[in-house]
Amino acid sequence: MIAFSWWDNWIMLDVFHGMTDGTGAYEVIRTLLYYYCSKRYGIALSEEGIRLAGDQIPAAEWADPVVDRTDLPIPPRNEMPKALSLIDSAGLQDDKTHTVYSVAIREDEFMRFTTKNNGSPATMVSLLFSRAIARLYPNPKNIINVSLCVDQRKALHVPLAHHCLVGAAFLEYGEKMRNLPIDEQAPIYRKMVSEQTKEDVVLAGVASQSGIAQMLLSKNSDQERVELTKAIGAVAKDVITVSVSYVGKADFKEAERYVKDFSLWTSSAANGMTIEVSAVNGRFTLDFIQVFSNPIFVNAFLEELERNGIEYDLQSVNELELSNIRLPWTE
Repeated sequence: MIAFSWWDNWIMLDVFHGMTDGTGAYEVIRTLLYYYCSKRYGIALSEEGIRLAGDQIPAAEWADPVVDRTDLPIPPRNEMPKALSLIDSAGLQDDKTHTVYSVAIREDEFMRFTTKNNGSPATMVSLLFSRAIARLYPNPKNIINVSLCVDQRKALHVPLAHHCLVGAAFLEYGEKMRNLPIDEQAPIYRKMVSEQTKEDVVLAGVASQSGIAQMLLSKNSDQERVELTKAIGAVAKDVITVSVSYVGKADFKEAERYVKDFSLWTSSAANGMTIEVSAVNGRFTLDFIQVFSNPIFVNAFLEELERNGIEYDLQSVNELELSNIRLPWTE
C-alpha cells in the first residue's frame, strides 16, 4: 500500500506486487498526481514524462519480459549461512501486533552524509541498520544479513517494462567489517551490490524466480499454493535478518511539491521486518514495517543516526492494516 498526503488529505493506493513493483507503481502515481493536482488546485502542469488517458502503451511496457524466455541459465544451488533472527534474538515470539514506524530525514542532509562516506542511499540505510544490530548483539551466533531489493531491468535489457522485476542482493555484515570506520564499510556494501547485479548473476536469480512461479502455477488448488508459499517463506526467514527496499527518487514532476508525506507499506518480510525507503519532496521516509510492536530495533537505528550526526523526525507509529484481497483462480 502506498500512502501520500496533501496536508490533511490522505490518499491510499493498493498495488498488487505480483503484477508490478515500485518502478511501475510510480508511473501510476505520476498520472494520478497530475490529474488530482490539476483539478484540486486549478493549475496547468507540464505533461512531460506523464502517462495520460488515451496514450498508447507500447509492448515494451506491458509484454512480460520473462515468461517466454528459453535462454535463462540453470540457477546454482548455493547454500546460504543461517542469519540472525530479529524475533528470536529479542524474544518477540509472543508480540503479534504488526506495526509501522515512519522516520523522516532531510534528503539533502542524508545525501551529504551518504556521499561523504562513499555510499548510496540504499546501502547506507542497510549499513546503518547492520551497525545498529551489531551494537545490540556484538557476538551473534548467526550472521547479520541484509536482503537489499535490486532492479533486474538492466540485466534483462527491458528498461521500459513495468512488471514486478525485483531481485535481491545479500549484504553480510562480516566480522572483518566491524572494526572499520563507516567510510570504509560503505564501499564494501556497494561492491557487494555491484557484484550481485552483474548480468549473469541477475539472470540466474530470474531463472530461480521463474522456476518458483512455475511450481506455484503447477499446483491445483489455492491451499497447495499457500502451503508452497509458506515453505518458501520459511527458507527466506532462515537466511535474511532484514529486507531493505528503495525504488529511487520518486520524480513526480511538478505535482511533487504538493505532496507533504509519502509512505510505502507492504506485508512484513518473512524474517519479521522490512524497511521501505522513499524519497519525495525533499526528504527520505523510512517505513519500518514489523510483525511485532516492540521498537527495540527502530530505537537502535535512531541511535545510530544520532551517533553519525543525522537529524531525523519520528513521524508516526501505526498498527499495520493491509487489504487482504483474494484473487479468484481459474481452476
